[in-house]
Amino acid sequence: MDANLRFWRAEGQSFFQRFLLWADVLDPLLLLKSADEIRTTRLLIQNSGKTLNEPIQNDETRQAFLLSLSSVHPDTDKIIPHIFRPPAFLPICLPLVIVSSLQVQAKQTFFCQFVLHTYTTGFTLFNGNGTAKAEEYSVQQKQVVCGLGAISYAACIGAFPLFFMNRYTLKNSLMQLVVRKLLPAPLLGLMSAFTVAVVRSPEFENGIEVMDRNGKVVGVSQKAGEKAVKETALSRAVLFGTAFFLPAVITYFLERKKFAKTPRALASVRMFAFTSVLAGMLPVSLSMFPQCGEIKRADLEPEILSSTEETELFYNRGI
Repeated sequence: MDANLRFWRAEGQSFFQRFLLWADVLDPLLLLKSADEIRTTRLLIQNSGKTLNEPIQNDETRQAFLLSLSSVHPDTDKIIPHIFRPPAFLPICLPLVIVSSLQVQAKQTFFCQFVLHTYTTGFTLFNGNGTAKAEEYSVQQKQVVCGLGAISYAACIGAFPLFFMNRYTLKNSLMQLVVRKLLPAPLLGLMSAFTVAVVRSPEFENGIEVMDRNGKVVGVSQKAGEKAVKETALSRAVLFGTAFFLPAVITYFLERKKFAKTPRALASVRMFAFTSVLAGMLPVSLSMFPQCGEIKRADLEPEILSSTEETELFYNRGI
């Protein structure tokens, strides 16, 4: 079992532990570390011989693990490109989410959501489980083709409410509230989950590796892959659905109560609301499920049941 997964098992047992850990891992300053520093850190961690049965007390060791968690894929042991590392997610997604929420024209909304879904799909590709068993070329080819289709479809669905508003003039204020303010949030959340499920489809089709408590691979499970993808898709839907919904509700009531006297003040409040909600929801969504996922032996395929007596097995959930 990779050192990153062993660390998650020791330090991320509860939601609160995972939340605090993700708050540290998402530090943008970790992006400034060079590839040589990351390799040196990984080598020290791997050669330390630490079993990680208990939480780490040494701050220097903890900082080394934080750099590893933020930069290295636990399945492939490869350094993740800078823009697709977890600390880069908020700085890149925040302006895209804010611009997508402006809803000026359908074409602009489509373009912004196309860029947003393109980035999140790339993030999913680089941070998903890397142990799907199939010919590597065919898996990558399918992921790219399906990903492009999912991105285009998601962007069209995201722009549909504004297209509907422009195509059919709605005089009913309630309908305008629903279409302009309330509908975009569940659509973005649903489409974010959809793109995750599509681009990571090889994981539940071909299966992912499951390990025992000692880190020994005991088999490849489609059921574990399905569980990993479902959990990640749900967390992504909660992240973007909430990040779109709460600021829209806040700004709507501020407009009704006329707390913001000028358009500039309202825009400032809107940006602050989006920043606060997205920054707060990102570690929350990532902490919803354990990074080192667990699955009961009884829920696995018969061929795996016969190869181990362990009652619980582990896998990398991915992000």
